Amino acid sequence: MRASVSNRVSDAYEIAEGENYDSGMKLGWHIGYWGRSMPQGIPETIQMVESLGYDSAFTAESWGSDAISPLAWWGSQTSTIRLGTNIAQISARTPTATAMAAITMDHLSGGRFCLGLGVSGPQVVEGWYGQRFNKPLARTREYVEIIRKILAREERLTHAGPEYPIPAIGGMDLGKALNVMTHPVREDLPIFIGAEGPKNVALAAEIADGWFPIFYAPRHEELYLSHLKEGWSRPGARTTPDKFEILPTVNVSINDDIEKAYDAIRPTMALYVGGMGAQEMNFHADVFRRLGYEQAVDKIQDLFLNGKQPEAIASVPNEMIDEICLVGSRAKIKHDLEAWKDSRVTTIVLGGSPATLRAMAELVFD
Repeated sequence: MRASVSNRVSDAYEIAEGENYDSGMKLGWHIGYWGRSMPQGIPETIQMVESLGYDSAFTAESWGSDAISPLAWWGSQTSTIRLGTNIAQISARTPTATAMAAITMDHLSGGRFCLGLGVSGPQVVEGWYGQRFNKPLARTREYVEIIRKILAREERLTHAGPEYPIPAIGGMDLGKALNVMTHPVREDLPIFIGAEGPKNVALAAEIADGWFPIFYAPRHEELYLSHLKEGWSRPGARTTPDKFEILPTVNVSINDDIEKAYDAIRPTMALYVGGMGAQEMNFHADVFRRLGYEQAVDKIQDLFLNGKQPEAIASVPNEMIDEICLVGSRAKIKHDLEAWKDSRVTTIVLGGSPATLRAMAELVFD
């Protein structure tokens, strides 16, 4: 299987001299969250991508560094790029605390903040935050509704619940309805939602300004479109398809040695498909099952969860990587970008080294 993908790299990928790729597509930089310590070179890189014409930069959080404070620190050295979270976990803060942070960031950035939210998974929510993971759709809907009320600042905040009753129920009964003291820069501050399952995707289309798919296959948009259309068609839907942003995170591996390029991506794919969550509940694995890779997913999971990580990594098919990543020579990646250009994707959010980020700007913008 791996050889068959390698054989597809041929003269067909050669870029004609003087050819321009005019996609109109935007690029974002996925800074992500920290590992053991703070990553180096972020201030220089965020200034670099801003100068290259990147639209946005996003921080994230898991159970280490948070998503808000690094964005404020590094974003203070920028002037035009949008600054966002991809994602801030809703279990990490009450909706009012998140609204306060969003309003603060929008003031600090001069109206450039984008709030990306997600429910995370039961292992993190229950194991780290000590909260129940049940009813993620209901919690997301209420969470966003409360934030919208706060941004609108039309009346003192109350919310009936049941997930987030405001004022609280069962306390000292001294809670007072309040209105946010700091006036928001924008009532329509963009809210994006990270979602993978069909119901979550439909909810994002209904209540949000955009959607963060962690894995997006541009050649198989039919897998997402029915769920997006369901959300857009619901009464009171937030926006319309032409204004809805789709911002997938896309891993890139540029290397003329095609196998080395795939091998650089394989460990990440194996971790998400095989090692994230539990075998009976792994939202990432389910994405690839819907793409038709059931046997490959089952094999990767079985190997990974039985302590055979090297074998799990080696078993990730090249075809599965090509569905959601940009891999290979610059010529092959330029060719593969056509599928992204023809898709509904508005912004490709990239990770990678400064060299990769610069190369992608050249491939997309030149």
